[in-house]
Amino acid sequence: MRKSALILTGLLLLAAGAPGVVHATGPVGNVTHLSGVLTAKRADGTTKLISVKSEVQEGDTLVTERDTYARIKFADGGEVVLRPGSQLKIEAYAFDRAKPEADNILLSMLKGGLRAVTGLVGKRNRDAVSFGAVTATIGIRGTHFGALICQNDCGGVPTVSGKPPENGLHLDVADGAIVVRNTAGQQVITSGQFGFVQSANTPPVVVPPSQGIQVTMPTSISQNKASGRGVGKANENECAVQ
Repeated sequence: MRKSALILTGLLLLAAGAPGVVHATGPVGNVTHLSGVLTAKRADGTTKLISVKSEVQEGDTLVTERDTYARIKFADGGEVVLRPGSQLKIEAYAFDRAKPEADNILLSMLKGGLRAVTGLVGKRNRDAVSFGAVTATIGIRGTHFGALICQNDCGGVPTVSGKPPENGLHLDVADGAIVVRNTAGQQVITSGQFGFVQSANTPPVVVPPSQGIQVTMPTSISQNKASGRGVGKANENECAVQ
């Protein structure tokens, strides 16, 4: 996959327990865990260094630096954990607790890797939660999944062969399912399965576990254990958002 961007959506609502409408001008979530340097490029062009408890807003592009892991919790309970060297843009956010038909959430992952768990929006209105990319679009079905974009920058990711993962979009599903589509085809990837999309012109496929890449996170960021080989620090327990 060349110059690809994984567009992720969903996960977002009001701050926990708050009623009513989430407006695009207000915060849509906050940083709950952080190890390293995290910046937010605002919609107005400014850049801000953010920390634990910092709010994130529509239009923000979140950037994790080297050795930085960041966990963002959105108001509906959905979460995203970013790996080092990742870029995630909050493209759009619209939610009215009383009007599920108004849900419209769009996140775009421009670089790197993450784990994501859908929140209330994804559970009550999965059609409002769509993931898109140059290579594919992703729909959810009550989902906890990992995604990793390799663009000649995954040399530190462990594989059975010992070689870096192939360039492209690597996916793993821990719960629920995702539907991956592009012009070449469609593939459903369910819990326990791994997927891969090489380019926009090649169909998404399910790959054997021995070839799959599971995106995992260190215990300092996520306390919920995951099994199997994963993307994370080798000297820490493998963990994934549950």
